[in-house]
Amino acid sequence: MSGVGSEWCQWRLLAASFIGLLVVASLSVSVQSSLKHEATTESKNDQADPNNVIKISSPKSRSGYKHVWPDIKFGWKIVVGAIIGFFGAACGSVGGDGGGGIFLPMLNLIVGFDAKSSIALSRCMITGVAASTFVYNLRQRHPTLDIPIIDYDLALLFQPMLVLGISIGIVFNVIFADWMITILLIVLLIVMSTKAFLKGVESWKKETITKREAARCLELNEEFKFEPESLSNDTTPEKTEEPRKSEVSIMQNIYWKELGLLVAVWAVVLALQIAKNYEVTCSVVYWVLNFLQIPVAGAVSAYEAIALYKGRRKIASKGDARTKWRAHQLVLYCACGIMAGVVGGLLGLGGGFILSPLFLELGIPPQVSSATAIFVMTFASSISIVEYYLLKGFPLPYAIYFFAVATIAAIVGQYVVRKLINIFARASIIIFTLSFTIFVSALTLGGVGLAKMIKRIEHKEYMGFDSICSYT
Repeated sequence: MSGVGSEWCQWRLLAASFIGLLVVASLSVSVQSSLKHEATTESKNDQADPNNVIKISSPKSRSGYKHVWPDIKFGWKIVVGAIIGFFGAACGSVGGDGGGGIFLPMLNLIVGFDAKSSIALSRCMITGVAASTFVYNLRQRHPTLDIPIIDYDLALLFQPMLVLGISIGIVFNVIFADWMITILLIVLLIVMSTKAFLKGVESWKKETITKREAARCLELNEEFKFEPESLSNDTTPEKTEEPRKSEVSIMQNIYWKELGLLVAVWAVVLALQIAKNYEVTCSVVYWVLNFLQIPVAGAVSAYEAIALYKGRRKIASKGDARTKWRAHQLVLYCACGIMAGVVGGLLGLGGGFILSPLFLELGIPPQVSSATAIFVMTFASSISIVEYYLLKGFPLPYAIYFFAVATIAAIVGQYVVRKLINIFARASIIIFTLSFTIFVSALTLGGVGLAKMIKRIEHKEYMGFDSICSYT
């Protein structure tokens, strides 16, 4: 249990840092508000300039925002964009983060979409990655146990919280200033990239020991079979004399009760989101529909958390040893699910940037961590797509094109990496891919955010909080 306690302290520190950063940002609103009138006056002429920088979140009114949608024609931009998107989708599928950190700068800087349209199209691509990877994994089995590669109990704990966090993140996207979003982005992605890299090194060392043992057994003419093991020290692989199947039929590989609960949460939240779009922003009905998401998502996650706490259910992908869950651990993990959703809604990324490293810290094997994170993201991303479509936030032909690119790339990425794992006997490839993708996202998104922040400072634009109620 010492390993679990250490993981708990690390994630508690990360959650406290995230909340603290939000508090510091919130305290600055009083100073920024006093300068708002002067800054607004000085920037009136700048706002009339069509080349003026547009806030990456929402403008003060829908009618005042002009989308930039390039004409659909074959050229170097769309070719280079497709190549980068293919690479990002393949890596995002393997690592379990979705690749949103690569899609956003590609769509904005290379293809030429405005910031808001880039976020919407990025969600389309993430949905393509998540959906195709989920379908690909439907027949896949756990690397060492005779269970599905997708951990449905783990998904049931995190998916409702992720969906709830997405809604909160979208609101924060409207309210927060660019510099706040940029700082949160850089800090979170660098921390998560570092944690994933260290976990990859740990896994690499364990695999090296396993390969040496295999070589020793080969010299002694003993039978040895490589099986990528869990990263947890608190679990024991399930022992069975029956041969384990790498693939089974889809009907046998789905836990229908858990999937039904997840689909129910998705359907209810989606209905609330659609209904909310037909109400006046900040009206009573608008806020009622918003807050109704809390009991819907909270009830399902609470059901799973209580079952884990009382031992009625277990995270089967960790092995046959039952983890003695503590209440504060389960609360923290649910909070991390919300935080992942907030980051996804705030930045237009997939929640896998937080969920995948978190699952690895829980001792879940890399293959299962990636598959489960992608599975959870499928629900959250599809909700965002419907909402953006209703708001006419992206051009449909481009969305279909990049969705197709991401879908094909995700399947190719899964196939290639599984072959590499079998050849080199190293599941840590998945973890290093995740770390690399997150780090590249931190550089690209952080760089773009800092450049825009500097330009706003030069133009003396208002850099404080905005009001959600002005978004009408």
